Amino acid sequence: MTKRVPFTGGEKESLRAALDRHRDVVLWKLDGVDDETARRPMTPSGTSLLGLVKHLAAVEYAWFCQTFGRETEPLPFDDEDENADLRLEPHEKPGDVVAFYGRARAAADRVITETDVEDLGTAWSGDAVSLRWVLIHMIEETARHAGHMDILRELIDGATGDHPGRDEE
Repeated sequence: MTKRVPFTGGEKESLRAALDRHRDVVLWKLDGVDDETARRPMTPSGTSLLGLVKHLAAVEYAWFCQTFGRETEPLPFDDEDENADLRLEPHEKPGDVVAFYGRARAAADRVITETDVEDLGTAWSGDAVSLRWVLIHMIEETARHAGHMDILRELIDGATGDHPGRDEE
């Protein structure tokens, strides 16, 4: 069942539910796709399903963990190559990319749980940002790339849709 943003929930609960809805779609878009297809570039810029998952894992770690002073594993950012985090390297296996996303989500969730929406962290740019801002930004980022994944999936096998099912609660 698809998670639903509560109609009368608190701010943090609602923001987290919105993020989780789109995070789940990112993984759902990989269901039924073989490894070769999931890593295949589908656009002239090289966008692939797994490249988007890799990117989202890296930005989850960066925006939640680095911003709020938490440890991360090595991230695939490269000052010389702005798209390094979107591209799969030949040695990267699909299962490893999905596991990277899972670890990033878990680390981000710990920050969300332990931090108030008003708490401030320091973005990569040096700007002070609140957890509220990071949650909103990551909802936007994840929804945007889930939409890209929807288009790629339609090109691959015709599958469409933004969620696997609807909550009836």
